[in-house]
Amino acid sequence: MINRWNRREFLQKTSAATLAALGAGAPMASLLQGCSSADKGKPKLVGQRGTADTVILLWMAGGMAHTETFDPKRYTPFETGMEGNRVLSTFKSMPTALDGIHFSEGLQSIGNVMDRGTLIRSYVAADMGHILHSRHQYHWHTCYEPPQTVAAPHIGSWIARELGPKNQVIPAFIDIGQRFTVGEAEELKAFHTSGFLGNEFGPFFIPDPSQGLESVRPPIGMDARRFERRNQLYNELISNSPVGEFGSDYQKESLRRSMEQAYRLLNSPEAKAFDLSTEPAHIYERYNTGRFGLGCLLARRLTEQGARFISVTTEYEPFKGWDTHENGHTRLEDMKCQIDGPIAQLILDLEKTGHLDRTLIILASEFSRDMMVEGRPDAKVLEQVNQPDILSDLKFYGMHRHFTDGCSVLMFGGGIKKGFVYGKTADERPCKTIENPVRIEGIHQTIYHALGIAPDTQYEVEKRPFYTTPDGKGKPVMELLA
Repeated sequence: MINRWNRREFLQKTSAATLAALGAGAPMASLLQGCSSADKGKPKLVGQRGTADTVILLWMAGGMAHTETFDPKRYTPFETGMEGNRVLSTFKSMPTALDGIHFSEGLQSIGNVMDRGTLIRSYVAADMGHILHSRHQYHWHTCYEPPQTVAAPHIGSWIARELGPKNQVIPAFIDIGQRFTVGEAEELKAFHTSGFLGNEFGPFFIPDPSQGLESVRPPIGMDARRFERRNQLYNELISNSPVGEFGSDYQKESLRRSMEQAYRLLNSPEAKAFDLSTEPAHIYERYNTGRFGLGCLLARRLTEQGARFISVTTEYEPFKGWDTHENGHTRLEDMKCQIDGPIAQLILDLEKTGHLDRTLIILASEFSRDMMVEGRPDAKVLEQVNQPDILSDLKFYGMHRHFTDGCSVLMFGGGIKKGFVYGKTADERPCKTIENPVRIEGIHQTIYHALGIAPDTQYEVEKRPFYTTPDGKGKPVMELLA
């Protein structure tokens, strides 16, 4: 049966899960044996040396249409009065560094570095009834379908907890670009959390990368002594906060440790990594396409300083960015300009310094889009867009409805195959996955495998095991690994 939660029920359940996490004691680690009886004779995964040390997630928030980006289909130019069902791609396809593989026009820079990475063309998002962006984003980032009775940790928090910081001063989990003053703020907060793992493994937020230095230094006019007093006051406030009143000793101590980490960063030489003004002007301009582009530059600098997990997002704000409910074609022209150059430059820069070999870069979105199908062909859901059958205006030319049955994911570095394409979607509508479907648990376990994190890692929460992927059944997609 498909759950049909609305936004209010989603918030109520996730808020309750967060309160439950506050009252939980220290999660009990209990690593299971890395091989089941079915794996007899195969090498164990527990304690293995990973092929990556750092992860950079490039998050295309809002639903990036695969047929308009990394899996283009037949191009149909706009004509007034054309049938909407004729339209599969609104951009021409362009060759990439891989023979026979084309990307949508506007993504040539990324296409030119695809000999360094893998293209997955068969990611299938979950069926969760009426489609809400925040619910699918929750599912992608935590691997758990909302709502949950336990606050599920973000994948960045799992990685921070299992591997710890590479550099004791640099936060292990850094989130760049997402503000919580726009759109579905509370829903987004529901998965930007470390859940039961504790605050010290939660994200260090940098909403605007151009002001990254402001995130790691006291406000202007506040001297060191005054800041020290404020830090002491903050520790007192913790005791009087909901965490102090209702939280377990583990959660209180974890919150204090997170503040100590932030305090160390404020007084460290590494804080300069957050200051983009020190970057050479010609390099800065290569990334300067907006907040996302500068976020890629900051991610590169933080990777070089020892960050463990970095998320850079185009930011989810309803009806903006990749959330192309109208003006899809013209909006996508702008989005491609924002991401194409900076992503390719990030890959080339990390390759040049030798960091790409141990840095796993993932580009993904919560689901794709199709002009005619909401959900997937055999599991359609309530349509949310009035998409006319006959296109009389350019604003209807583009991918508008939410489509979950065929999405593209890119991976680079960190042990991923080079110049590889996995999976396939149909060339005609519905452009759904027809070969090698990949689901979120496979994506997560592939990342964990590359990092050397055992597939059955779990903690005991509320007297039951909570795994990195539901029931510990997720398996890496080994074909993606070199």
